Amino acid sequence: MNQHTRKLKNTAWMSHCTLGAINKTGTATFGYCVMLRIHSLSGSSGWYKGMRNPINTLKETLYTMVETKSLGASIFFCLCIFTWNITCTSVENGFIANYSKSIRYTVPKNLPLQTTILDLSQNRISEIQMSDFGSLSKLKALILSYNLIRRLDFSVFQYNKHLEHLDLSHNNLQILSGHPLSSLRYLDLSYNDDINMTVSFESRIIPKLEYFGISARRIHKSVLYLLDHLQVETLFFGLEDLSEYHSGALPVFNMKNLHIALSHNRGLPVVEDLELNVTESIELSNIKGDQVNHLLMFLSKLNKNGRLLNLTLINIQLSWINNLEIFHFVWRSTIKYLNIYGLTLTSFNDEVFSSVDTSLKALTIKHTEVATLYFNQSIVYTSFSEMQIEALSISDSGILIMLCPSKPSRFTYLCFSNNTLTDMIFKDCNNLPFLETLILQKNYLKDLMKVSLMTRLMKSLKYLDVSRNFLQYDGKNNCGWVENMVKLNLSSNMLSESVFRCLPIKIKILDLQYNHISSIPKEMIELNNLEELHLASNKLTSLPGCGHFSNLRLLSIENNSVIFQSSEFFQTCQNIQTLKGGHNPFKCSCELRQFINLEKQGSMELVDWPESYKCEYPELSRGVPLSEFHISELVCNKPLLVAVILIIAVVLLIAVSVICIRFDIPWYLKMMWHWSQVKHRIWKSKPEDMFSNIQFHAFISYSEHDSDWVKNVLIPNLEKEDGSIRICQHERNFVAGKSIVENIIDCIEKSYKTIFVLSPNFVQSEWCHYELYFAHHKVFSEDHNSLILVLLESIPAYIVPARYHKLKALMAKRTYLEWPKERSKHGLFWANLRAAIQIKISNESEEMKIL
Repeated sequence: MNQHTRKLKNTAWMSHCTLGAINKTGTATFGYCVMLRIHSLSGSSGWYKGMRNPINTLKETLYTMVETKSLGASIFFCLCIFTWNITCTSVENGFIANYSKSIRYTVPKNLPLQTTILDLSQNRISEIQMSDFGSLSKLKALILSYNLIRRLDFSVFQYNKHLEHLDLSHNNLQILSGHPLSSLRYLDLSYNDDINMTVSFESRIIPKLEYFGISARRIHKSVLYLLDHLQVETLFFGLEDLSEYHSGALPVFNMKNLHIALSHNRGLPVVEDLELNVTESIELSNIKGDQVNHLLMFLSKLNKNGRLLNLTLINIQLSWINNLEIFHFVWRSTIKYLNIYGLTLTSFNDEVFSSVDTSLKALTIKHTEVATLYFNQSIVYTSFSEMQIEALSISDSGILIMLCPSKPSRFTYLCFSNNTLTDMIFKDCNNLPFLETLILQKNYLKDLMKVSLMTRLMKSLKYLDVSRNFLQYDGKNNCGWVENMVKLNLSSNMLSESVFRCLPIKIKILDLQYNHISSIPKEMIELNNLEELHLASNKLTSLPGCGHFSNLRLLSIENNSVIFQSSEFFQTCQNIQTLKGGHNPFKCSCELRQFINLEKQGSMELVDWPESYKCEYPELSRGVPLSEFHISELVCNKPLLVAVILIIAVVLLIAVSVICIRFDIPWYLKMMWHWSQVKHRIWKSKPEDMFSNIQFHAFISYSEHDSDWVKNVLIPNLEKEDGSIRICQHERNFVAGKSIVENIIDCIEKSYKTIFVLSPNFVQSEWCHYELYFAHHKVFSEDHNSLILVLLESIPAYIVPARYHKLKALMAKRTYLEWPKERSKHGLFWANLRAAIQIKISNESEEMKIL
């Protein structure tokens, strides 16, 4: 761990802002959180908790979260700043402007007026002017670390009345003047040259200042004066480059939180001279060589009457015996939380730590290295296992085993994450009666059954974390979990669906993420107390049922292979209130409609809806959000679909029947059938004569009621005595033995023209209609205009039947001959009619007629 890691006073403010372990002292091992309570526009006052930035002091900042929450008239900004290198691109959103690492020599112009947080760290800015920030009246936090600034007058910030956080660390500051803003709460001047300050930081000038950072190469009078009159809650005192020190030069510190980065010159007795008055938390880094003895001298002066509660040691090298001495002094002090990060043990002896009654509640050791190859491990493990404290955390240290205490222990919290522990840990251990939380993540545990038997004697165990191991369960042997366990983390292992036969009966929260579970078996332990089930990143192909989890409230199945939901899910998962089901390859079909309706109905909260729920299948719907996928109820409801099809079929049948009756469709079909049959017989018997079979000039179609006019007037006037025109009439030309329809078709086929004698009697004749139909069909089949209409008497429209629509169409489109009543016009009528039917008929046709 780097020397610059800082600590927060209150863990409640840290929440999830830190990465890595956060112990009960509030120390963040990898990061820290700055809580800013910013003034509202109405100008109400506020406060913030801030500690120095870890590793390179805001060198590489990332504002991963800026949350505003109304709380009266205040706004809270939480800046989570992490300690590893992250490349940040410039982002301007009206509130945060990040110009870090942008190779700038001056402050950018035209910054957004709404800017509240401005990061200009890691640039080459050497001079600050009043005009640089004059327009940023809402500026709350300004980060200028890692630049080349040599002098600064606080008057450049006179227009930034709300500035609370100012970081000027890691510059070349030599001259600091002016009057600092009274609104400042965080001021970091560490890692600069020896600053010549003509400015006062007394509380009457900066009444709200809570964090102050400064470094020194020499502890001269100006530094001492500053420390004597400085009243802040947290002080960082960087002494890495301290070149000389006179014993007793340090003042009495009056800060609640003190962090001192010790000098690389190991002989300077800075720690030995520490005198604390009201300090509750102290952090010391870079402890090596003689500084270890100085630390022991400081600790030896602590007593039960002090106020020190938290001690953090970072980057410390010492022997095992010195380590035990530190434990010895701490155990007899008022310290409640001891944290050691970056511990290097240089040598060992056979001494075991003897635990005594103590005020210490928690010991946290992280990132331990051993500089020797051979040592008695049982001595080390026994020393830790026999400690009579409430919480012990040893992580990232490579420990192989952890012994069971020889007598009932006070441990309620144990954490051994990221080590090399095996299934043998705490085997048959019955001396952990008060243990409630056990964290064994990132070790080498392989057999889930053995892990369950390990917990059997831990009667108070409620939470077990064995995630990120290599656990499997073959289902051959029964498991033996402690009955009181309510939370179990089995994520990131190698477990299959057989794990559901090896679970604690009273479990309430179960985490099985990142395993190899493809389904929930029907035969498994009833988990009626289970409230949360996390199955994200497994191999599920459908939404699981909840038949074995009657009280399940939250189900997480993100990042699986869920295509559709099972019917069992909706039948048995009625009590689920929250479902995390995003990032699955959903098949958008009828089966998914009920799932989509969950959010619409409000019966279940779908986390990250709708952006994380998209169609993967079929191809045409890929990428479509489920919220935009719509499919008809008719398509998905098969009984309804069949009923609709039947109704439509019946309606169509009725409609067709009505149309057929209305337009006499059956009659037309019947006539078409007769015509095709006759044509087929003619073609089959004499196909070569089909197109050279004209024997008559005209075939006359008329009603029997008009026969007198046809026989006595029409035929005599057309045929005459010369025989030049031959007329086909049914009474004399129909062939006996043939059907009437066949004779009609035959006569029409053998006649050049067909004359229709139209009258009211004609439209009432069924046979006239047949003849009209066949003649009209000949017109279209032979592309020959063979119809002649003779209107003997006018026909009123109302007496024409509906099925005579062909006649209506013909009379509307064709020119017809009307029989004139005046005798004088008869000659013209006969001339026109003869001209219409005049054609030369071959002798062959005449011979056929004779035959």
